[in-house]
Amino acid sequence: MHAIAIRPITAQDDTAIAAIIRTCLEAYHLDIPGTAYFDPELDHLSAFYAAAPRRRAYFVAEDADAGRIVGGAGLAEFTGLDSCCELQKIYLDKNVRGQGLGRALMDAVEQRARELGYRRIYLETHTNLHEAIRLYERAGYQRIDQPVATMHTTMDRFYTKEL
Repeated sequence: MHAIAIRPITAQDDTAIAAIIRTCLEAYHLDIPGTAYFDPELDHLSAFYAAAPRRRAYFVAEDADAGRIVGGAGLAEFTGLDSCCELQKIYLDKNVRGQGLGRALMDAVEQRARELGYRRIYLETHTNLHEAIRLYERAGYQRIDQPVATMHTTMDRFYTKEL
């Protein structure tokens, strides 16, 4: 495995991370309305997260040797639960899955969430995303009923974790 650096997203990363997210969703037949595939900010994630730095953050994983983005994960405010943020858009290039990178990105997001004062983290996913569900459950996320109506109406599994 190459040296992977996890760092905050920049505008230069937007195209690469949007492509990874769309490719992943296509692979799981989730390139449909009600998923992140059609999020209006998807092609400009750096601007979306930079717009509220005290409430949001996004990290990319960069293969330092190849000089390319191989994944990312972020957080943003979630008003459906008290003192809560949402783990958002955690996706990896298929060639780097199974190497602990998803967990490393999740750890970076959770650490930043604590620094921003959040006490819990929420996420929504889909039953098609078996590997992601396994990752979340191993990391201590507990399945819950859908707490509120959400933008991603296709998602059908919901989790929280106390920070």
